[in-house]
Amino acid sequence: MGSRLIHTSSPNSSPPPPPATPVTDSRATSTTAPPPPPTVAAPQDKRQDDRPLSGAAVYGLRARESGLRYDWTREEIAQIYNSPIMDLLFYGSYVHRHFHDPLAVQQCTLLSIKTGGCSEDCSYCPQSSKYDTGVKGSKMLSEDVVLAAARKAKEAGSTRFCMGAAWRSTAGRKTNFKQILGYVTEIRGMGMEVCCTLGMLDGDQAKQLKEAGLSAYNHNLDTSREFYPKIITTRSYDDRLQTLAHVRDAGIHVCSGGIIGLGESAEDRVGMLHTLSTLPKHPESVPVNALVAVEGTPLEKQQPVPVWDLVRMIATARIVMPASMVRLSAGRVRLGMADQALCFMAGANSIFTGDKLLTTQNNEWEGDQRMFETLGLVGLKPDLVKN
Repeated sequence: MGSRLIHTSSPNSSPPPPPATPVTDSRATSTTAPPPPPTVAAPQDKRQDDRPLSGAAVYGLRARESGLRYDWTREEIAQIYNSPIMDLLFYGSYVHRHFHDPLAVQQCTLLSIKTGGCSEDCSYCPQSSKYDTGVKGSKMLSEDVVLAAARKAKEAGSTRFCMGAAWRSTAGRKTNFKQILGYVTEIRGMGMEVCCTLGMLDGDQAKQLKEAGLSAYNHNLDTSREFYPKIITTRSYDDRLQTLAHVRDAGIHVCSGGIIGLGESAEDRVGMLHTLSTLPKHPESVPVNALVAVEGTPLEKQQPVPVWDLVRMIATARIVMPASMVRLSAGRVRLGMADQALCFMAGANSIFTGDKLLTTQNNEWEGDQRMFETLGLVGLKPDLVKN
């Protein structure tokens, strides 16, 4: 269905007053107090005609002034998403610089600790037992293998280590779950933030993960509620929201985003962002994935999305969820350095680094370090107090 833009009414053309406080960058890696910054007023665009401000301009300016919102409407988010790409880049960056260090990028590493054999029918996933993709079911990795991978990731610069298991849920997996609790505690002891994605959780399991030291739990919504049944039938949208509620109630950071390129419309992309941005608390991390079509899955013939679709999603997510980490996730391996720079300008400030994302190829550490050097990026330090 592509990324057809949504036709909505124009937002209020009158810009809000400039922020009362000076605009400053929050430098995550600074060790000394910076000199006082100059006072900067909100940008006033020069325009050759009286066309109204774009949604990105109106709501980007308001985000700088008024902070987090949890009452976004779909129409407002559509107005942002529909904005000219140059406005999205500018105001995504404008909001980003107010809430985050603009040069600091979180480096995460994802390891599949239990691969394949999943009973779910997610149309994009090579680990589903329902599709012939060449991915075979395997036993869970041993503690030695997992901890060695975590140490390697830390040495390469990663500060968050994520473990994924191809399960529908953790129900009935007491032995494996106990092992994972041990992995979490050990990796936390290395000075790394720890994330898991294990399928559906109940409240008690979420509390156990919190006690073990888990920083974040990933459970993506994947797409809008309306498009979701066309992609997955074995787990409901409300099942996903319930797991997020258990994670949030346990005091674990929620990591939740979605995938573009599934055949969804622009309205579906807006719908997913609307659901995420109106949760009781914005996700700590919002992964933006571009589909990596795998032979043997129902979506094997889907064409890659253009980088501009990623930029639209990232900038819109940044404006509506300004304090969240926006993670440039699956599909990054297809992007050149210039394309990735556009995504960072739009508001992305987290990546997965390392040669694999579960079962698909990813950018290797050496290439990412060259990119960091070229773009002047720095690694975001782990926050083991907050996370």
